[in-house]
Amino acid sequence: MTTPLASPAPIPPSDDRTARMPPRADCIADSAGGLTFDVSDHGSPAPASLVLVDRTAGEEVRLPLTPAGDGRLRASLPISVGLPEGRWDAYVQVSGENPVRLVPGMNDLRSLVDRAPSGSRGYVAVRIPYATKHGNLTVRSWLRTPHAEAGELLITGGELTAKGRVYGTGITAKAHAEIRSRATSGPVLRGELTVDGAEFALRIGYDELSEGHWDLWLRPAGEDGPEVRLARLLDDIADKKPIFAYPAVKVAAGGRELTAEPYYTGDNDLAIEVHAGA
Repeated sequence: MTTPLASPAPIPPSDDRTARMPPRADCIADSAGGLTFDVSDHGSPAPASLVLVDRTAGEEVRLPLTPAGDGRLRASLPISVGLPEGRWDAYVQVSGENPVRLVPGMNDLRSLVDRAPSGSRGYVAVRIPYATKHGNLTVRSWLRTPHAEAGELLITGGELTAKGRVYGTGITAKAHAEIRSRATSGPVLRGELTVDGAEFALRIGYDELSEGHWDLWLRPAGEDGPEVRLARLLDDIADKKPIFAYPAVKVAAGGRELTAEPYYTGDNDLAIEVHAGA
């Protein structure tokens, strides 16, 4: 059982501006999806660790910091090290001292853009470091088994076509897509699905949807196989909801004029909102 970290100790006052600055970590992503953290050397002979703490469960992943030259300490988080899905707050902890929250430095996340994992492990793992609204360093982690990556979204008239690719499982002749109402006991509709190898295109007619929020799922092996949520994870954007905006379309459904628009949720899952008004 993991003991939760104590609250970070406040940095003591000092006339030295540098001493008052919180520790900073530069992050570099590799093509496999792993992360390297470079932190300024704390100047003590005591060993130090970079500690990632799950914001919800309190679980910890502790990574040793080792000298990397130029007054830097380095910790590695390879893709082979498990990091359950969630938001992981980053701390540095010197042996015998309280943990201190890290702030983000320079991020080199170019390797995450358009990353195409093999899916041979049967899952897709994604880690994206980002700055919180308070300016601290946090890592957003996803672990999808398997995964359906949403790609290009085409909006034509009153229809949405979502293109994508499946990782970690094959698509069989029994495959179909589901558009699930988020409302309690809401309906589950079938979308028109076309498949080309591991790639797919899902067509949705907005006039088939009632008012509310709708989540998009893929069933690559039909009713007896996995349920796979459509999401866009394979890039360097931790929170797509405020960044990706798509056209709203007016549609007549159930004798009413409604507005439909796709969007990404706070977990970067693809969804559709149907609402009254503009």
